[in-house]
Amino acid sequence: MSRKVAFYTLGCKLNYSETSTIGRQFSQAGFETVSFTDKPDVYLINTCSVTDNADKKCRKVVKEALKYSPDAYVIIVGCYAQLKPKEISEIPGVDMVLGAAEKFRIVEFLTDLTKQPKATVYNKPIEEVNEFVASYSYGDRTRTFLKVQDGCDYSCTFCTIPMARGSSRSSTIEKVVSQAVEIAASGAKEIVLTGVNIGDFGIREGKREDRFFDLVRALDEVDGIERIRISSIEPNLLSNEIIEFVAASKKFVPHFHIPLQSGSNKILGLMRRRYKRELYTERVAKIKELMPECCIGVDVIVGFPGETREDFLDTYNFLNNLDISYLHVFTYSERENTLAAEMAGNVPGAQRADRSKMLHILSDKKRRAFYEQQLGKNEEVLFESDEKEGYMHGFTRNYVKVRVKYDPVLVNESRVVKLTAISEDGDVDVEEAVPEVFSH
Repeated sequence: MSRKVAFYTLGCKLNYSETSTIGRQFSQAGFETVSFTDKPDVYLINTCSVTDNADKKCRKVVKEALKYSPDAYVIIVGCYAQLKPKEISEIPGVDMVLGAAEKFRIVEFLTDLTKQPKATVYNKPIEEVNEFVASYSYGDRTRTFLKVQDGCDYSCTFCTIPMARGSSRSSTIEKVVSQAVEIAASGAKEIVLTGVNIGDFGIREGKREDRFFDLVRALDEVDGIERIRISSIEPNLLSNEIIEFVAASKKFVPHFHIPLQSGSNKILGLMRRRYKRELYTERVAKIKELMPECCIGVDVIVGFPGETREDFLDTYNFLNNLDISYLHVFTYSERENTLAAEMAGNVPGAQRADRSKMLHILSDKKRRAFYEQQLGKNEEVLFESDEKEGYMHGFTRNYVKVRVKYDPVLVNESRVVKLTAISEDGDVDVEEAVPEVFSH
């Protein structure tokens, strides 16, 4: 009888691509992948370290896992496992902790699944982690997350990612293209390019060998993929040539996610970001000039040390006046061993929460305004396999989320539809733009 394994992923798209790759290793070793509640023999939990409650989330998932399968062998991997291996090894029920280098050699360590009194830890110093391991998610959704880059050479004062993932390193263009061909053959229609700092693609063994723009051009030639989406790219690395290429491309979609973090130049300086807000304004203007319908998402942090009410209002007004489509709002949390944690000007928790709430409301307003601009247009939607209260969802090329009555025929299919109205839950209702698109 084959042994069973279940996976749980916390955090970013990059983590999802890596969990999927580790899952394929388990399959090759004879394990059957089952759901979280299906009494697996092994749980693998892939952790994140971006927010301050990584520890709390990890403990909760372990506790829930052991409710369903009390004798299961529990393995923890991911950023949090690299940063705090000892802390994780002391969580009741954890059997093995694997660091950044070790997580992709997981099957080598699975010689014995007997639970021991103490957890085993394999975790080498991050300075020694310099290999790029290619990954992509597979078989679980319409779109595939394809990892093209890992690690980061930037030293933003709030961030633990370089300590959790090491220095910037990448795949080769040839390898990424061959994976895109594999993905196309699997039937997935959309690829999302992911990494820690994907605009920095092209570094191997500490030397720059390629540029992200060259990768974009090469992927545009891959047959069988309908859409390619760039997940998140630093404003200083989003060049005009990339924007111009995406605007002319049939495959790359008009959707950018560009981290800002603050609209105050003073705070950007304290964060050690590599641009000022004026550059950000230029990038947004260039995108909108060439692609007026483009969706632009923004990361922003509130409550950073030294952020006064005036600084926050500076950010708020900057974002309010910018032609963007939605925000991802992060409330600043102190992280050990970061320069920001030692900075003066701590912002009280209640103020952080108030600022976060203001930006969440602004995000809702921006998204609604963007959706309203799209109403009446005919757009191609790629439908997903989800089903909720009789509806299924899909996304336009420019990331408008639409809903239609569930129809199994539409799963992983592209259809041209007319965007008609915003529903009560904030998605967009559609009607057929081509007769009998939704005929049953």
